[in-house]
Amino acid sequence: MNRDLDIVVLSDVHLGTFGCHARELLNYLNSIEVKNLILNGDFIDMWQFRKRYFPKEHLQIIHRILKMASNGTKVYYITGNHDDILRRYSDFSAGNIHLRDKLVLQLRGKSYWIFHGDIFDLFIKYSPFISRFGGKSYDYLILLNRLINKIRGFFGFPKRSFAKKVKSSVKRAVKFISDFEDTAIRLAAEKDYDYVICGHIHRPQMKSTEVNGKKVIYLNSGDWVENLTALEYQWGRWSIYEYDEMDFYSINRRLMVKDILEEEDQESKLSPEDFYDQIVRKSDKNNTFF
Repeated sequence: MNRDLDIVVLSDVHLGTFGCHARELLNYLNSIEVKNLILNGDFIDMWQFRKRYFPKEHLQIIHRILKMASNGTKVYYITGNHDDILRRYSDFSAGNIHLRDKLVLQLRGKSYWIFHGDIFDLFIKYSPFISRFGGKSYDYLILLNRLINKIRGFFGFPKRSFAKKVKSSVKRAVKFISDFEDTAIRLAAEKDYDYVICGHIHRPQMKSTEVNGKKVIYLNSGDWVENLTALEYQWGRWSIYEYDEMDFYSINRRLMVKDILEEEDQESKLSPEDFYDQIVRKSDKNNTFF
């Protein structure tokens, strides 16, 4: 039975790259029913997008989200630096799908400021060529990391994230701007927001800080490249979800009812455009949050 949630925040999925854990994310999306899904930047990696590499599992994630939207889930796509080309279409809405650069919400009397977070990264802002080169190199590093972990697994050794260690070292080496989290919290306090929700740095986090008498809660949804995490909101409380392979198991298709198999096959053959048409036809409701 799927879990019912009010809000789920995902960021840094990076569809179209070697590093994306698409199968795991698809398992997660298939396990939930959510009223509001917020994709907080870098959902599709348009910096490294290539026609020759967009696996079936990556396309299935898009199908799943479009199906969720057609069934009533409000989907908010917030742009990030790897999908910044979409910023020229900001404030576009169609059915239950809304494209935004940022999102401001009111929940239970508290104000929320939600955005990807790349505006804090001066390295991204002023050196886009170097950033893109670094992103491509990191993608291949992730692929190498997976190969190494397969070899380690064959010999009975646990997995290790060498890519995460390398990335953290590089981040420290180029850290010529203020700490990301502290900057987000300080600006949120100045703008009188109670919560600030970001992505971008691939580090899931929940922490409360007081700035000049103003309490601000900082949340980061992490990513689906290294940490496989999401933010979940239910019963007025936030929590960090962390993917666990043991929570999911494969069902032998030979044991599945024929009608279910036929329905899955029909859905997998539909193009994203067909799903999009379904959304526009089926969900022309008001766009208020909750």
